[in-house]
Amino acid sequence: MVAAVNGQGFVARPNAAAVRRMVLKAQVLLDRRNFSPGVIDGRAGGNLRAALMAFQAASDLPETGRIDAATWAALAADTAPVLRSHVVSDTDVAGPFVARAAPGDFAALAAEGATGWTSVAESLAERAHMAEALLAGLNPGIARYDAGTRLVVTDTARAELPAIASIRVDKSRRQLLALDGSGKVVAAFPATVGSSERPAPNGEWTVRAVAPAPNYTYDPSRVSFKTKDGGTEKLVIPPGPNNPVGATWIDLSLDTYGIHGTPEPSAIGKTASNGCVRLTNWDASDLGAAVKPGTRVTIG
Repeated sequence: MVAAVNGQGFVARPNAAAVRRMVLKAQVLLDRRNFSPGVIDGRAGGNLRAALMAFQAASDLPETGRIDAATWAALAADTAPVLRSHVVSDTDVAGPFVARAAPGDFAALAAEGATGWTSVAESLAERAHMAEALLAGLNPGIARYDAGTRLVVTDTARAELPAIASIRVDKSRRQLLALDGSGKVVAAFPATVGSSERPAPNGEWTVRAVAPAPNYTYDPSRVSFKTKDGGTEKLVIPPGPNNPVGATWIDLSLDTYGIHGTPEPSAIGKTASNGCVRLTNWDASDLGAAVKPGTRVTIG
């Protein structure tokens, strides 16, 4: 972290609240540059460290993984406020909202007939790339998000990504790097990449197709994992942000594998997947808009 020097020449250590404000600001500034820290929550962690290291490398700075003075100066070139006002609209509260099925309970998801948001809070938070706890913390005393309520949210408006020529998935850092035609890293996203039981295979593949708002077909004859109830029935789960593959599916030339979103963005980079490369919904959506069939994808 950056420490300030006071008027007497002593180094002033920031208190916990100041550190959290600094981390929150860094997370938003990185997110706006497409060096995603994952869910913005005002807390330091592995995803923030990986985002800082990718940003530092792309900015020709030492890869410290810390918010040091040089990194802070580079990030602070973006002077726009990191928080903005949002008035809850009729559309925000219209839903329809659905009950969340237990993770892996595909039968319940298929029976539900929808995989939309579970609440106004979830919708507002995810669209601002933030944790629901942070949304509540920025708006103390507001118990209900009714239409007309004025809220403070993170301002994560991003520039559109340029055309992506290639993708590198770094298993050790749990991070996906997107490169332009010159080989420059223009985006870095935290990723969940398989598991010890079902590792994502190393190698070079290509993008076959991109499906925004995909449905998800669970076909036990084509996958190596079982649903929560161990069922053997083929199931089709409708599109939605809480679909098992989230809001975007980027199909790879390796059969049954893809890069996709998630119903649990806070778990990205921290838990396992069923072999695919899993991103937050917003990162998957932005990446999907910038790739095309034939884009190279290296996993390793």
